[in-house]
Amino acid sequence: MADFTKVKAIAFDLDGTLIDSVPDLAAATQATLAELGLATCSEAQVRNWVGNGAKVLMQRALQNANSSANALTESTSTESASTNEVSEAELDAAMPVFMVHYQQHLQKHSLLYAGVVETLNTLKISGYPLAIVTNKPHHFTVPLLKAFEIDALFDLVLGGDSLAKMKPDPMPLTHILNEWQLESEQLLMVGDSKNDIFAAKAAGVSSIGLTYGYNYGEDIGLSGPTAVCEQFNQILALLPSVKTNG
Repeated sequence: MADFTKVKAIAFDLDGTLIDSVPDLAAATQATLAELGLATCSEAQVRNWVGNGAKVLMQRALQNANSSANALTESTSTESASTNEVSEAELDAAMPVFMVHYQQHLQKHSLLYAGVVETLNTLKISGYPLAIVTNKPHHFTVPLLKAFEIDALFDLVLGGDSLAKMKPDPMPLTHILNEWQLESEQLLMVGDSKNDIFAAKAAGVSSIGLTYGYNYGEDIGLSGPTAVCEQFNQILALLPSVKTNG
């Protein structure tokens, strides 16, 4: 069994860990593609594209749109189709459009996962400093936390653009270690994606992988987290310092 007895602080991913934000991300992505006159995508596709920040999400959506356009060209022409690759110019043109649409769809359909509020409150009462470490841009992250009234539970919020690098790079976690003057064994990373687990490993901190989030269709256990939980509130049973009402 995983040993979290030395853990004094916890960092959480956001999308796919605390909040199911795919419905709004999908709506914003679809609206962006429509405005650009490109082939649309499904919510299921977006669910497999999220996790590496807004820019990579849009790159994947544009690549999919190019693929759809090229497939149509191949079916109506004897000429070979062009590449599906997305140019920097295409991405640069799409990003401002996406940002506007996502701002409009930030919290229309997103939902907190079961047990998130109760579990975070219990951890806070138990004395754990809590942080958000997400690849979502910071200016989207804070309003989303406020919309779900959980912003006050976090002592630090790091977005994907808060530092020079984002997950799977360990920089956000090493930043927390330095900021809070912690040893690596005193910090725990909780997330649903291999990016969370890889960042934790690179920073030398323990991790909990959640099975219900977004991980590109892969089993989170294959990334080698310290422990795996199927439900968010199962985290509490792994932490010896948790204070309950029982």
